[in-house]
Amino acid sequence: MNGALLTLHAVTYTYPGTSEPCLRQVDVAIPAGQKTVILGRNGCGKSTLLLVAAGLYPVQQGVIIWRDSPLPRGGHLAWEWRRRIGLTLQNPEHQLVAATVAEDISYGLCNLGFDRSTVLDRLTRTLTDFDLEDLAHVPLHHLSLGQKRRVALAGVMALEPELLLLDEPTTYLDDPQTQTLLQHLARIHAQGTTLVMATHDLDLAYAWADWVILLEAGRVVLAEPAERFWANRELLAAYPLALPTLLAAWEALPAVWRGGRVPPKTLTAWQQCWQS
Repeated sequence: MNGALLTLHAVTYTYPGTSEPCLRQVDVAIPAGQKTVILGRNGCGKSTLLLVAAGLYPVQQGVIIWRDSPLPRGGHLAWEWRRRIGLTLQNPEHQLVAATVAEDISYGLCNLGFDRSTVLDRLTRTLTDFDLEDLAHVPLHHLSLGQKRRVALAGVMALEPELLLLDEPTTYLDDPQTQTLLQHLARIHAQGTTLVMATHDLDLAYAWADWVILLEAGRVVLAEPAERFWANRELLAAYPLALPTLLAAWEALPAVWRGGRVPPKTLTAWQQCWQS
């Protein structure tokens, strides 16, 4: 594993008006350069963990560390922190704030004080990177859900964060929209951004992640390499988590057919496995 990019140590968060913490003494490190998924049942604290990690919810107990520096609590340093960490919400309509696509992508850049030349340069590159040139001046309320998700992601990536947090990014997307989103995430990761995704989609988690964090009732059960996680049958049965479809199909095959090969994570890898 690469070194930790972000570390939460003994972090606790309780929502106002409630008595029970949503996050309880969370100790976890996000490995730099990896694709990490956060798994767990509804209400286990996945979304809250992302909001706290992004600095949008205050740390009530514990500390968050970026590489070797604690999270700044306010002022200019807090803005610098938010330029390092991007967050896309489960509902993109909670994130889009302007009238048109171009205005929304520009909003964060202007809000952080970038000069006009930088704003225009990043806007142009971002529209191109996310295939949004033809939608630049389209009102946001005319967009489909998949397009809104793409605009929300584009607005975050225009700030060029080192860490991108994604809360259930494929919810309500059809397969073509999901594949488009994953292609953009692959490009973002290849360009050096560390990715963390909270999801309920175990097939997506199996195919996509290098590292897995499992939450239960606001606590981190484990954080480990994906291969080790999916091999832990007792753990999967205990929480419970079903086997991803491709892994279940692979293990249903006779051992002689599998021949000691590594289980494929995608349909493409499955086809290549039988052709080799």
